[in-house]
Amino acid sequence: MLIGYHASHEQYAPSELLDYVQAAERAGFQAVMTSDHLAPWSERQGNSGNNWAWLGAAMAKTSLPFGSLAIPGGWRYHPVVLAHLVATLSEMFPERLRWIALGSGEALNEHAVGRGWPEKSERNHRLKVGAGIVRALMAGETVTLEHPQMQTEQARIWSRPETPPLLLGAALTKPTASLLGEWADGLVTVKKPADEMKQISEAFRASGGRGKTLALQLQVSWAPTLDEARTAAWHEWRNAAIKPDVLAELRSPSEFDAASRDVTPHEMEKFIPLITRGDELLDLVEECTSCGFDEIYIHNVSRDQLGFMNFMAEQVFRKLNLSQ
Repeated sequence: MLIGYHASHEQYAPSELLDYVQAAERAGFQAVMTSDHLAPWSERQGNSGNNWAWLGAAMAKTSLPFGSLAIPGGWRYHPVVLAHLVATLSEMFPERLRWIALGSGEALNEHAVGRGWPEKSERNHRLKVGAGIVRALMAGETVTLEHPQMQTEQARIWSRPETPPLLLGAALTKPTASLLGEWADGLVTVKKPADEMKQISEAFRASGGRGKTLALQLQVSWAPTLDEARTAAWHEWRNAAIKPDVLAELRSPSEFDAASRDVTPHEMEKFIPLITRGDELLDLVEECTSCGFDEIYIHNVSRDQLGFMNFMAEQVFRKLNLSQ
């Protein structure tokens, strides 16, 4: 089992987040997972630095391995551009970029480049095509492709790592997970009720994913008191209440705020676990591992990240013998 730290670009300026990943390493986290957003989920979150620029600095300042979300569907990043970014980082920091989790994306981040936003079926198809391009380029192939939505002409990546990162697939639902097993090196999803997590992991395994990496983003709201944890979850991450099919279509932080405006603080525990004690978090980790996940990246949505690091070091890692 690996327990990592989720670095939330949506909530913190890149310079501040750089401090937090260094603190995460000192606290005992074993890896880092990052988001790749153009915009935050909410205007209250207020940030969204460029993940790929930031990753170079973060890997230079730490010794931890990293994993990152990425969208290869040809909106913000053509898969040739994405492969170039990934290859350069991986060559500079060998085997430190553990994986890239490729997803079909959200309008929030992709529509801004003016290339439209198609239906989910087309997005899934573009994901598979884009993933194939990235994989071929990372293997040193020269790629020419004529595709209705995506073209390449004698594309080649010249500076490549000896060992490329795994190409995982990102899924929020069972149907999407079932499409990933045949081509992805693993799966990334988010914490859900145990029966839903099992359905997602089993759908991935049944479609060709057996024996592959299963990674999970575990969102919690930690604070010294339950009321503080509840308030932080409601203020920072009430977008967790929005269903996946709606989430992919909203185009601005203000639209997310409008879609979640009726969510009350006392409803938040249905969407984000509220944590004040180490045994509560350990129980969540055990639940996730029982569903088959072997990499768990904890995203504390409350703003007190340094307090959370101390909590993890004292009440979680010490009991798991993971502290550094």
